Amino acid sequence: MKSAFRTINVIFQTLKQDNTLPVSQLRKLGIIYNGYRLVVSAFLLLMAYANIKADTDLLLLSLLQQTALGFYVILSLILLSLFLVATKQLQRQLVFGLGIDVIVLSLLLYTNGAPDLQLAMLYMVVVAASFMLLRSSQALVITLLAILFVIYQQFFHAISNSMSLTNLGDALLMSASFLAVGFLSWSISQRLVHVERFITRQAEEVERLNTINQEVISQMLNGIMVIDKQHIVLANHATYQLLGIPETEVSPFKEVPTNYRDPKPTLRQQQRNFKNHHNPLYAFQQALAHQHRALLNSCLSVPTNQSRNFVYELPEAATASITNKLRVQVIPLEDGSQLILLEDLRREQANAQQLKLASLGQLTASIAHEIRNPLAAISQASQLLLEDMNDVADADESHSQTAMNTSGNNELYKMIFAQTKRVNRIIEDVLKLSRQQRSNKQTIELGTWMPQFLENYFRGNDIFLHDISHPVIQFDNHQLEQILINLINNGLRYCGLVHPHAYAEVEIYCVQNDVIIDVLNEGEKIAPADVERLFDPFFTTDKAGTGLGLYLSQAFSEANHARLLYVAEHEKTCFRLITPMGSCSEVVWDDEY
Repeated sequence: MKSAFRTINVIFQTLKQDNTLPVSQLRKLGIIYNGYRLVVSAFLLLMAYANIKADTDLLLLSLLQQTALGFYVILSLILLSLFLVATKQLQRQLVFGLGIDVIVLSLLLYTNGAPDLQLAMLYMVVVAASFMLLRSSQALVITLLAILFVIYQQFFHAISNSMSLTNLGDALLMSASFLAVGFLSWSISQRLVHVERFITRQAEEVERLNTINQEVISQMLNGIMVIDKQHIVLANHATYQLLGIPETEVSPFKEVPTNYRDPKPTLRQQQRNFKNHHNPLYAFQQALAHQHRALLNSCLSVPTNQSRNFVYELPEAATASITNKLRVQVIPLEDGSQLILLEDLRREQANAQQLKLASLGQLTASIAHEIRNPLAAISQASQLLLEDMNDVADADESHSQTAMNTSGNNELYKMIFAQTKRVNRIIEDVLKLSRQQRSNKQTIELGTWMPQFLENYFRGNDIFLHDISHPVIQFDNHQLEQILINLINNGLRYCGLVHPHAYAEVEIYCVQNDVIIDVLNEGEKIAPADVERLFDPFFTTDKAGTGLGLYLSQAFSEANHARLLYVAEHEKTCFRLITPMGSCSEVVWDDEY
């Protein structure tokens, strides 16, 4: 007895912990079952009248049977329409409909007078559907209602007619079948619910991982592209930045270059191209083909089952980014697509620059110290000789020949002294290069830093500052000062050779994620033959220059992951410093120093 109660308690606890289908699945199955009910009710009504016509001995249907079947058809149509229209209280609609099914089937079973196999099958469908669509407690009520009606109908029939053990046994067997079918249906439905929830969790996990992967790819410093069947299907944020293509750009190019598509597209290809016009990656591919055709052709020329590494040099442009060289890796994927990795070579260039400066510094420091000692003696001796010559010239003013010789020697001594000073400046620059420390980046607000810098170093000079963005950058403060001092001094010097009143301009603005600092002057532009050697050490077009100013400035720039270049396309003589941007605000600053 205790074991029976324990078993019943376990069953009830299990039923309390049942799970129902998700709303979307419940709605789909509910529509299917309501359609099934309408078909069955109409079929029962038609078969009833068809049997009367086929068998002349049968009379018309009884009033109860006619009413039940007509009511069943009408109600089935109403329930199907209501289920299609109403999206709330789905289980209540299903409970009501399944209850109606049990009542109508019980009435039909009563009119037959004995258990019928066809009606038993319909009962089992109702019981199975209740355990699949409803909660276990609701389905159990529907099942017990069906059992109660079947057994009560047999007792009622036995009272009104005669007791038949066969009919009673069939009714009990049918009731047991209801319970068995209900239990099996409940087990299957619970398994389906668990599988559905597991699949949903797996789908959510896959979606979450996909979102994380997309976020990781978008935040990577290296550019990533995926090319599938001659079309770009993926490009992260770094790819746009490294190639200098705005992400919001709408492609103005209407034709795809013929070197990476068929010259005569088919109708399907034309439809695909029409759809691609609404795809942002299509605009990116168009811009890539227009601005970096050599890169795109090189990637597309690699067979799908082979890999390739090469260095791509970005074309010079007025809005060039701080990156000038990219390492490109083409990696084949298993599905036949190609993964393109774009790596910024600034870090390698900066490390190479540090190693080069370190090795050069060790060599030049020892040489410079060895040269500086005798050079100091020569400079001091020439200065003493100049003083002696001045004293002799004052004493021998009456002797014209002696004075003339003294004047000639004086010029030679001045030349020696000037050249020793020039050599000393070269040695100082070399020592500065050898003592270069690793850049100590600081946050610099150019809106306040630049006016103070010009006030400290160029007071009395005409330096025009145009700052339209007030950006914030990360740069070594001392090295930025050295770069700008070299560039502005060069601008003033070369502008003074052309104009009687020398001046220079400094323009600061933002382009995408870069800060641009242009140092402009009205001097003569640099000859095209000298542009390639412009940043070489000891190259200068000024007889009084050392040839290390621009070289040092470029070294300082690369140490801060910035880029210094000469913009030949500008209408003025323009040296451009490009550095990553911290932030930008639209505040206009226009002043003169």
